[in-house]
This record gives sequence, C-alpha cells and structure tokens, in this order.
Amino acid sequence: MSEQTERLPYPSDLSDKEWKLIEPHIPNPPTNRGKKRVHPYREILNGIFYLLRSGCAWRMLPHEFPPWQTVYHYFRLWRLYGIWERINAALRTELRIANGREPEPSAAILDSQSVKTTETRGVRGYDAGKKVKRRKRHILVDTTGLILMVVVHAANIQDRDGAKLVLEQIKGTFSRLQLIWADAAYAGQLVDWVKITCGWVLEIVRRKDDVKGFQVLPRRWVVERTFGWLGRYRRLSKDYEGLTESSQAFIYAAMIHIMSRRLAKIEPLSR
Repeated sequence: MSEQTERLPYPSDLSDKEWKLIEPHIPNPPTNRGKKRVHPYREILNGIFYLLRSGCAWRMLPHEFPPWQTVYHYFRLWRLYGIWERINAALRTELRIANGREPEPSAAILDSQSVKTTETRGVRGYDAGKKVKRRKRHILVDTTGLILMVVVHAANIQDRDGAKLVLEQIKGTFSRLQLIWADAAYAGQLVDWVKITCGWVLEIVRRKDDVKGFQVLPRRWVVERTFGWLGRYRRLSKDYEGLTESSQAFIYAAMIHIMSRRLAKIEPLSR
C-alpha cells in the first residue's frame, strides 16, 4: 500500500486507485496560514470510512489512524464547506460517463427512509406509522441509483412536504432533468406543485391492486437498492448524529466510498 502509513490495512481503506480519484477534489488550505498539517488526507479519509463501515464512535477510532479529534475536525470542516456534496457530484458525473451515460440525468427517483434516533440531542419527530421518534432520510437518485440530493429531517414531516425540501434545493441544478418517479405517498397536490414550481413531471408508480404481498415496482426498486447500499455502512443503521447536516454528510461520504470503488475497477491508475 504505497502512500500509506505503516500499518495493517482495513477493508474500508482506500486503494491507490480510489485515492487518486478522490484526491483532486480535496481542497488544500493556504500554505501561509495556520499550523502545518501533520496527517495525510488519505489517512483522515480512511478513518472516516472506517467509522462509517464499522459503526464505531469517534472516540473509539483505532489508534493506527490520526487522532479522532483530527479526523472529526476534517469531517466537520468538509461538511461546513460542502466538500462532501462536491465530491459526490464529481464522482457521480465521472461514473455516469464511464458507464456510457450523459453527465447529468434526465430522470430521477424520489423516496424516504425512516430511521431510529438515539439519545443524542437533535431534531427528531414522532413517526405515527412506526409509533416511535425518528428522522427521515429523503433522497433523490438517478436511474442507476446514484444520489443527486439528500435531506434529513424530523419524521413528523410528511413525505409530500419532505419532497419539497429536496426538490427546492435541486431546482435549476440539473438542466436535463424532466421526469421524477415516486410512490403513492407523493400523490395529490405535490404533482401539480412540481410541475408549476420546478417544471418537471412527477409520475406516481402505484402498486397493482390485484397483486398481494411483495412486488417489485417499476423504477421504484432503484431507490430501494440505494437504501440497501447505504445499509452496509453500520454508522447509518440508526441516526447517531446531533445535527441533520452531519447525517447528510455521512450519507454523501458513504456514496463517495461506493462510487470510488466502482470507478477504480473501470479507470486506469494514471489520470
């Protein structure tokens, strides 16, 4: 493992190829300000990805990594400056192009996932369906399941209102976007709101009444698969974060980890 400190690797560590894909998107601070950085960015990222995959607390980060305070500092700093979103967008574009697609999507799928919270302070709400205090993760993905936008909010916000929080943020971002698929929870006035406010078509994918039990719904399975990918990261099994912004950053970080591994299998090492 070149460019790596002397230690045994963890399964979540970045390979040389994966690091070369992410490295150009990590901002370097001005050289004439502050202390000189001691720990390499690659090891800081490895610490964040270890925490994501293992589900451990910051203070339980193995000692082979930089001090947990340093790793947390950069996670927070990159959250504040929107770096996680930018890396997610850059790798998503690269992966779409590598798969023979246009850089931007013309269609997307919308859905939410309700997750339990812990005793950590922060925004949460009562989910009447699950009868427990939770948060909701609202995600918009392209037709391959790559995340376009994430918004985490209290579970007492209805899906239609949560959808507006997502769609208002991406309005004007994706010039090719025309169509969004969603389930019956988003039917009703939201369809007209999307058309009038955003200029997109919101198409509701409904279950067939004559089919009992589980059924795979067209297009809807794509976003469910994305939630399945995120489920491999134990830090996301519940919402442990005090701030919803940190919850969103961890979801983007998980997708960055997933996409870098896929791209590394396609891209040559020299860039």
